[in-house]
Amino acid sequence: MIQNMKILNDPVYGFVGIPYKQVFALVEHPFFQRLRRIKQLSMTYYVYPGALHTRFNHAIGALHLTVQAIEVLRSKGVAISEEEANAVFIAIVLHDIGHGPFSHTLEHTLLNIHHEELSLHFMEALNEEFKGELDLAIEIFKGQYHRNFLHQLISSQLDMDRLDYLNRDTFFTGVSEGVIGYDRIIKMLNVVDDNLVIEEKGLYSIEKFLIARRIMYWQVYLHKTVVAAEVMLIKVFERAKVLVEKGWEPAISPALYQILKKPLDAESFKTDRDQNLKLFASVDDYDIVMAMKVFAESSDRVLSFLSNSLLNRNIFRLKFDDDPIEASAQQSWIDRAKEELDLTEEEASYLVTVGVESNSTYNRAKNEIKILFKSGEVKPMSECFHFDFLPGRMEKFYIVYPKFLEDHPL
Repeated sequence: MIQNMKILNDPVYGFVGIPYKQVFALVEHPFFQRLRRIKQLSMTYYVYPGALHTRFNHAIGALHLTVQAIEVLRSKGVAISEEEANAVFIAIVLHDIGHGPFSHTLEHTLLNIHHEELSLHFMEALNEEFKGELDLAIEIFKGQYHRNFLHQLISSQLDMDRLDYLNRDTFFTGVSEGVIGYDRIIKMLNVVDDNLVIEEKGLYSIEKFLIARRIMYWQVYLHKTVVAAEVMLIKVFERAKVLVEKGWEPAISPALYQILKKPLDAESFKTDRDQNLKLFASVDDYDIVMAMKVFAESSDRVLSFLSNSLLNRNIFRLKFDDDPIEASAQQSWIDRAKEELDLTEEEASYLVTVGVESNSTYNRAKNEIKILFKSGEVKPMSECFHFDFLPGRMEKFYIVYPKFLEDHPL
C-alpha cells in the first residue's frame, strides 16, 4: 500500500494523497508552486467562466490517477518496485512544470522552446538540488527506462495526463459531452510484453474517451472565441516586443521586460540554464495581466486597443473555413482597419490574423492503444471492431478581425 505524505481535497476526485517524501518535497518547491499561478486553459474562461483551474490542480490530479493505476497494475501481478513507483510519481507530477504564462498560448511568443524541453530542464536542475533522487524519474520521463509501460503511464495516447485534463476540464467548463469513465479505464489497465494494454471489457470506455476528446477539442479548446482571444493575446505581446526592441521601457515586472527584450530559446538554456530557469519561473499569469493593464494606457494605439479589448472582453470575430483564407480577403480587412482607425499598413496587420487549427483525435501511425482480448490476443485499437467512428485529422482555417469592422465596410 502506497503511504501518503499529505492529503488534499480536490474538487474533482475528493480526497487525494501526495505519496512519498520526495514527491511531497517537490510539490512544496517554488518551481512547482508557481503552477498555482498558471491557468490550465489559458483564455477559455472568456467562454466558460468556471475554467479558472490551474496547472497545479492538473498535476496533482494526474498524480492521483497515476497512484491508482500503479495500485491496479500491482493487484494484477505486475511487479513495480517502490523505487519505480516513486519515480513514476515524480515524473507525472513534474510533466507540465515547463509551462509558461497562459500555458500553450504564449509558448512561441515569449519563448522559442517547447514546454516539454523546459520541463526536462527543470527536472534536471531539481535533480541536482535533490542530489540525484530524480535520476530514475528522468529516465522514465524521457522513455529511456527499460520498462516501457511506466513511460506510457506518463506519455502515450492513453496516459494519466490526458485522463485528468479531460476529466478536470469537463468539470470546470461544465461541458458534459466530455465526461469520461476514467475510473473504469484505470481498472481495465494491464501490462503485456512491457506495453500498457486495456482489457477487452474496457473497449467501449476507450471509444467514449476518444469521442469525448474530439468533442472537447472543437467545443472547448478550439472554440472560435477562445482561439480569437488567444490570437489577440499573442498579438499584444508581439506588438509589445517590437516596441521594447525600439527602446520602450514599460512599467511591467523586470523578469517579463527582460524576456520581451530577449525571448528565451533552447540555446539560452544550454549556455546558462539555472539563471534562465530562475528568470522564466519568475513570470506567470499575473505578470501578463498586469502588463496588459499597463499596455492599455500606452500611447501606441494598436497595443492599447488590443489590450483594452482583451481586458474588457471585446473579443475579435473569428470565422472558420474549410479552405485556406485568401490573401485578398485578409488584405480587405486590413484595409478596413487602416481606414477606420487611421493606421499604417504595419499597424493594421496586428488586427487581422489568418491561421489554421488542427486536431487528430487518434494517431494510427504509432504507439496505438492496445486492447487485450479474453483469448490473450492483443490488438491495436484501429483493428478492433467499430473503430470507424473516428474521423482522421481535421483542419480548420480561420481569419480573425475586430467585430466593429463588419459594421463599417469600405
